[in-house]
Amino acid sequence: GPDGERPGGNQPPCGSAALVEDSHYAQQQLVCAACGCVLAEGLLTTTYTDEQHLREVAYSQSTGQKEQLSRCMQRGIRRVQDLCKVLQLPSVFEETAVGYFQRALQHPAFHLVSLEKKELLGGCCVFVTCRQHNWPLTMGTICSLLYAKQELFAGVYLSVQKELGISVPALSLADLVKTHLSSFHLFRRAEDVPAPFVEDEERVVARTLQVVELASETWLVTGRHPVPIVTAAAFLSWQSLRPAARLACSLARFCEVAGIPLPPPARLRLRELHEILLRMASQLAWLRVFHLDKKTVVKHLGDLLQHRLVLLKNAFSLQDAEEQHGEAQGEGSAGSPPAAGPGQEEGCPLEGKRQCDSSRRPLLPPCLIHPRKRLRTAALSESDAALTGDEPISDSEIEQYLRGPQELRAFRKAKAWQASPAQPSPARS
Repeated sequence: GPDGERPGGNQPPCGSAALVEDSHYAQQQLVCAACGCVLAEGLLTTTYTDEQHLREVAYSQSTGQKEQLSRCMQRGIRRVQDLCKVLQLPSVFEETAVGYFQRALQHPAFHLVSLEKKELLGGCCVFVTCRQHNWPLTMGTICSLLYAKQELFAGVYLSVQKELGISVPALSLADLVKTHLSSFHLFRRAEDVPAPFVEDEERVVARTLQVVELASETWLVTGRHPVPIVTAAAFLSWQSLRPAARLACSLARFCEVAGIPLPPPARLRLRELHEILLRMASQLAWLRVFHLDKKTVVKHLGDLLQHRLVLLKNAFSLQDAEEQHGEAQGEGSAGSPPAAGPGQEEGCPLEGKRQCDSSRRPLLPPCLIHPRKRLRTAALSESDAALTGDEPISDSEIEQYLRGPQELRAFRKAKAWQASPAQPSPARS
């Protein structure tokens, strides 16, 4: 071609004008057909359509970026496959997770994220797949495999759900119990596990599920992290199977032998479970003759769980029966002393008066029994301050507030009990 059309106007040493374009791998070159001299080399950062014109373009639109995404895709797919093999997931899980990862990596929302977040994409896709197939896998487990922080992983996980429009069901508490207890070292004989501590896994899991259901029915699960509750329930279940050899074992020692970390809230959940069990034990006739405490009540955990529905019903309705009995006594004679309420023993010792009083209280959520100090509220915004309370309410919102007569009575009793002043403690001598 003419000199003006040659890049840079270079001439071959032989002086020939027979110049041809030759593709060397992905790079275009201008070569002399007579002597083979390379006069110009094409740019690497070009698109497929602009390579013949040798136009320099942005790297994000170049073939180099396409190759980089391909390499990133290959590394991510291998990471997803390796993660599925470590978790021993079925092959269909692996195929679904790889498909989610390819969609996520090609989505524009994940092109400019940090490398750390891109490395977590594969783990999030595996986690989403397990949740959709109801496979018990916790976020803590997959974060430990990826050496990732749970806060960062949770952010990427929520982004994957939002951008890809994936619906993920919540993990049931029963599946979490089975998954959490499967990592305990107490179900296989080992040198570091004492013989009295070894227990059958199926028996512990079955009883732990019953204790967790009891905790759910008494408002101990709502709004709380499930792992401390499962740990406390597993500890009680394990103790109750062989109480003679295990009542002296503490929760910290149990977690140490089981090879699991002790969640700090587990001690509080254990104390709340002890209170519920003592309340239920006070409703059983053959247990009233014993002076049960938080340790000895564990011996009768099987009986309490067997009659759980009846005992909880009696504990819930105890306050209503006492108030109706008190009203009847007040109408008959205002000056006569009140008779013993249901569930109250005639010969209740003085030292057990506090325990008897607590056993006669109705079962309430922990937030009502031990209310926290209210935090100082923030200033209202202009839109909130403009609300007068006379705004129309939609039918769908009204349905959320409709309650039956029984629920209304229970709600009024709970509010009245919460508002009643605490009885003064006896004066010390």
